[in-house]
Amino acid sequence: MPEVSDPDAYWSKPLRGVNDAAGELQQYGIVIDLQQFSQSSPQSFVEKAELILSKNPEGVVLAPFFSREARDFVEKLDALKIPYVFIDSNIDECNKLSFIGQNSFQCGTLAAKLFDYSLPDDSKILIIHFGKELDNQNHPKQREIGFYNYFNAKPEGTGKNLFTSEIEIAPNEDLFKTIDHEIDKLGGVNGIFVTNSQVYRIAEYVVSRNMQPIRLLGHDLIRQNAEFLQTGVIDFLICQRPEEQGHEAVLTLFDHIILKKQVRTDNYTSIDIVTKENLTYYKEFNLSNYGTY
Repeated sequence: MPEVSDPDAYWSKPLRGVNDAAGELQQYGIVIDLQQFSQSSPQSFVEKAELILSKNPEGVVLAPFFSREARDFVEKLDALKIPYVFIDSNIDECNKLSFIGQNSFQCGTLAAKLFDYSLPDDSKILIIHFGKELDNQNHPKQREIGFYNYFNAKPEGTGKNLFTSEIEIAPNEDLFKTIDHEIDKLGGVNGIFVTNSQVYRIAEYVVSRNMQPIRLLGHDLIRQNAEFLQTGVIDFLICQRPEEQGHEAVLTLFDHIILKKQVRTDNYTSIDIVTKENLTYYKEFNLSNYGTY
């Protein structure tokens, strides 16, 4: 799975689930070998995949973050008859044992519907993907496709003006100036949809620029996003159960390899809409855990 940049980052949550499952299965002699790749480097994914193959594991849990490299990896796993479980995003037309995660396409469709209901016609909506090689990143691309599909399928037309920008976060560049450029060339926007968990970066930008209200929607209940949701800068978060994904993926391999049980191929987790009003009812984000927002 991807590297965990800090304890509050999204990928710390499925990792927590994996570790919980490891503790539960320790009595059976199960050994879990964690390999983490850089989210900015497909080559890092390839190197970790080769290292995994060299160890000849009995099963693999992986996040197919980079679509092309993940397909090459699972073809090799297939050839070696090593079962594998996907978490976070899915790849069709392969021999996976199971997938555990959200339907990314439906997440994008849901995001589009929230914008459709909350913004008037002729509004400008900017879809932002933080990263590079968007076409090679699995679930953000599916979310974007689902978003556009919702509006394109409307018999009366989209009613909204949709734009997409791919922004790479470089250490020596001014991110806010980059966002300025993307918004200025559109003559302003009414809503922004961020396809991953970094919607808080846009919230920081909106606050720093003292901008007029912009409908802001993103993914995942990480601490930074929860803070801006609580203050009303972010309007909606579309959330999943990342700890559950890591936990259930390991248990699925255990059931298949050790207990010889039949397991479900597709295990979709819930798609939750979290707002300021219901944030405190998610126990992992109780205000007492983070102080005052």
